Amino acid sequence: MIISGLGFALMGLCVKIAGARGFPIMELIFARSLVSLILCYIDIQRLKLSIFGQNTGLLWLRGIIGFLALIAVYKSLTILPLAEATLIQYLHPIFTAIFAWFFLGERIQNNTILCVFLGCLGTLILSSPGIITNGASLSLIGLAVGLIGAAGSGLAYTLVRHLSYSEHPSVIILYFPLVCLPLSFIFGWNDFIMPRSSDWLLLIAIGFFTHIGQVGLTLGMSLEKAANVAAYGYVQVVFAAMLGVFVLSEKLSMTTLLGTICILGGLVINQRKDGSKTFTKGNA
Repeated sequence: MIISGLGFALMGLCVKIAGARGFPIMELIFARSLVSLILCYIDIQRLKLSIFGQNTGLLWLRGIIGFLALIAVYKSLTILPLAEATLIQYLHPIFTAIFAWFFLGERIQNNTILCVFLGCLGTLILSSPGIITNGASLSLIGLAVGLIGAAGSGLAYTLVRHLSYSEHPSVIILYFPLVCLPLSFIFGWNDFIMPRSSDWLLLIAIGFFTHIGQVGLTLGMSLEKAANVAAYGYVQVVFAAMLGVFVLSEKLSMTTLLGTICILGGLVINQRKDGSKTFTKGNA
């Protein structure tokens, strides 16, 4: 999950740069899906796997839910301030833990609960200290859309965990770009712009780093409980903060340091074996 977090953080950096150059969101989704689809297909051919998998219906469902969640996340960014939208999206580990408990019967250990709490606290600090004190009311529509995006991400991660019992990670990864590629083209082709020579590498990098993130995430889901893996997703925020400092020359504030300490502390706690009471669907 550390590699996954780094991959997604680098993807976010590339998306930020590409957005500043005027590329529409759907074109960026299309580019990342195209590159990821090619890499997935090459990997599947190398391993001599069937692209249909064992549970095609759930594979398509995972791709569709992931795409809809992605739309909701981007939509919330257009309605809410960046800090609030980012904070709401990083509630997805909580939804993952709940969905995994409800649908998969996975136990929620005390250290995972504490990790999620510290992750939310760290993300709150990193997003903006003014989110608590500015007194401005959030748009109810924007809040609802953001929560749908976070819940959709949590449900998609839970499906990945369930599919990992019967599907190869490469097959699971394949279906996300397989869904996103045609849908992003259908809904966005009118706004596509022709990349310049220097933009092609940027668009390819978005797809490449997305693929790295997806591979790390899917492998993590196949080896660990969904709630534990989702909690590690907060490390992406740490990498994003570091990239902002060293690549975009953003200032490293005290709030960033405090948020990073909370997140890393939660990851350390989550790594420890917890022999105390756990919560299952039957005893919660």
